[in-house]
Amino acid sequence: MDTPDTSIGFGELGLSPAIAQAVQALGYESPTAIQSQCIPHLLAGRDLLGQAQTGTGKTAAFALPLLSRIDPDLRRPQVLVLAPTRELALQVAEAFQQYASHLQGFNVLPIYGGQSYGLQLTQLKRNPQVIVGTPGRVMDHIRRGTLSMESIRTLVLDEADEMLNMGFAEDIDWIFDQAPEKRQVALFSATMPPAIRKVAQERLVDPIEVRIAADSETVDTIDQHHCVVTRFHKLDTLTRILELEPFDGMLVFVRTKNQTTELADKLKAHGFAAEPLNGDMNQEMRERTVDRIKQGQLDILVATDVAARGLDVERISHVVNYDIPTDPSAYVHRIGRTGRAGRTGRAILLVEPRERGLLKAIERTIRRRVPPMDPPSAAALSESRIDRFIAEVQKTMAEQDLDFFYRLLARIGQEQEIEMMDVAASLAYLYQRERPLNVKEDPPRPARREWSEKRPERGRRGEGQDDRPPRRERGQGRTGNENLVSYRIEVGYQHGVSPREIVGAIANESGLEGRFIGRIEIQDDHSIVDLPDGMPHEVFNHLKRVYVRGQALRISSAAEGGQSRASWEPRKESGAPRFGRGGQDRSKPARQPGGFRRQGGEGGGSRKPFQAKDSKGVRGDRAPGRKPRD
Repeated sequence: MDTPDTSIGFGELGLSPAIAQAVQALGYESPTAIQSQCIPHLLAGRDLLGQAQTGTGKTAAFALPLLSRIDPDLRRPQVLVLAPTRELALQVAEAFQQYASHLQGFNVLPIYGGQSYGLQLTQLKRNPQVIVGTPGRVMDHIRRGTLSMESIRTLVLDEADEMLNMGFAEDIDWIFDQAPEKRQVALFSATMPPAIRKVAQERLVDPIEVRIAADSETVDTIDQHHCVVTRFHKLDTLTRILELEPFDGMLVFVRTKNQTTELADKLKAHGFAAEPLNGDMNQEMRERTVDRIKQGQLDILVATDVAARGLDVERISHVVNYDIPTDPSAYVHRIGRTGRAGRTGRAILLVEPRERGLLKAIERTIRRRVPPMDPPSAAALSESRIDRFIAEVQKTMAEQDLDFFYRLLARIGQEQEIEMMDVAASLAYLYQRERPLNVKEDPPRPARREWSEKRPERGRRGEGQDDRPPRRERGQGRTGNENLVSYRIEVGYQHGVSPREIVGAIANESGLEGRFIGRIEIQDDHSIVDLPDGMPHEVFNHLKRVYVRGQALRISSAAEGGQSRASWEPRKESGAPRFGRGGQDRSKPARQPGGFRRQGGEGGGSRKPFQAKDSKGVRGDRAPGRKPRD
C-alpha cells in the first residue's frame, strides 16, 4: 500500500525554481503519494504508467515536472496532453497555467470540439508550449497542419481508461503515430484493464509503474458523517457544530497554512478557544500549542495535514474536515487523529456542492459510505442555547450569594414601578445580545438547482429524447424559463472575457446549475446576464466580490442601471460568439454561496455543461454504441 511520504516537501523533488516558487505561493506543503512517486521519474525523462483514483493529485504529478522541463524560449508545442472531455481539458490547462505563474513566456492552450476553429487557430499561431486537447479536435488540427508535432517531447494520456471506454482508441493510436519517435509518454488511468496494458506495452518504453492503491482501512470506532454546505456558509455551519456537538478536544483540518491562522482567528472571535497548528511554527511553538490542548487550555486546533503528522492527543474526540482533502488517503490519516487506542471518535466532513466527486472518491477508497447529516438547524441551536442559559441560571442560584442583587431588583421595582418579569426579561435580553438565544435563520440547503424552483423532471434515456440543452436564444435561458431577471456585470470584451468564463464564474460561485443561466450579451466594458428570479441576498452580495479576468463582477440589477433591454446590443465587430454554451472552472477553489450547485468531481466528463459524470467516469449523455464526440 503506497502512502504519501510526508517527510519530504516539494522543494526536495528537484522542480525548477520558477515552478517551486509557484507551488509555494499556492500554499502546498507536501506532495501526495502519486506526486512524490511520479515527479522524480518524469523529471528524469522516463516513461511512466500511473494508476490512481480521482482526487489523488495526478494533474500536478505530471504538470509540475513537465513544466520544469519546458523550454520557454522555444515557441513551439512541447507537451501534448490528451483528455477525454472538454471539461477535463479546460481543468488541466488551467492547472498548467496556475503552476506556471512564475514561468516567463509560457503559454498553454486547451483545444476541444464545440469551440470555434477560428479562435483556436488564432491562439495556435501564438505557439503555446503546452497543448491540452480532446483526441478528435487534436486530430483535426494535426490534419489541417495547424498543430505541429515536430517539437513534442512528451505525450500525456489523462484518464486513459475513460478515453478507451468512449471509443477513442483508434484516434489515440493515430496521434501517437504523428508524434516524434523519441518522446516521453506518461499514461494515467484509474483502472488497468487489458486494453490499457496493451497501449502501455505498445507505446511506452521501459516504463516506471506507479500504483496508488486504495486504502480501505478505516477506524471502526470513528463515527463518520458528511455535511453538504456552501463555501461562505462553512464557517457558520462549523460554529453551530461546535455549539451543538459535545466534544472534549477538536482537530479542524484545512488545506493551507494561511487558512489555519485565518480560521483560528475567526473561531476565537466567536468565543471558542482555538489556535492554529502549521508548518511555519517552530518546534517550541508547536510543542507549547499541543501541550495547551492536552492540558485543557485549548479546545480546538486548526491544522494542515503536515502539521498534524504524528499528533496523538487523547483529548481529541472530534475531527472536522473543514476543507475536504484532495487525496482520499489523506482523509484516512486525518480522521485517524481521533478514535485512537480503541477510543471512540467522531469525524465530520464539510463538502461543498462542487466537491461531491471528491466525497465519492473517499468513499471508494475507504470502501464504505460516509452518511450525510443535515447542517445544524436554527431551532436546534436555539434550544441548545436556551438549555445552557437555564443551566447557568440554576448554577448561579445554587452557588452564588445573590442578596445584593435581590435588594437591587427590589429597589428597581419600587422606584421605577417595574414588574419583576419585565426586569428579568430585560436582563435576559442584555445577556444574549452577543449570542442570541432565538436563532431565526438556517443556512441555505444546497439541494435546489434554481433559486426558487426544483430541477425539472427528465425523461429516461432511450425514449427518443434529446438530452442536450437547448441552444440559447435571445432573452431565453437554457431551460426555456421565462422567469428571468437581467443583471449587469462589470466585465466585458476589453477585459478578454468569454461567455464560458462568465457561466463558469457564476455557476461556481453561486451554486446555480449552468443550464439555468440565460442570455449573455458581452459589451465593451460590461456584460448583461439573465438569471432566475429570486436570487438570495447573500448570493447577490457574494457575486459582487467575484473576480473574472482580474475584474470584480460588481453585479447589479440591469434595471437600476437605467438602460432599457432594447439598448443592449452585442458587439458585432470582434467575431467572438455572442452566446456561449458555457464551461466550468474547477481549478479554482470555489465558494458555494446559496448552495445551488451541480455535482461533479475531477474530470467532469459530459457533453452537457455542468453535468457530472457517473461513478465510472462515462459521460451520461451518450447512449451505448454511439460514436463519441469530443
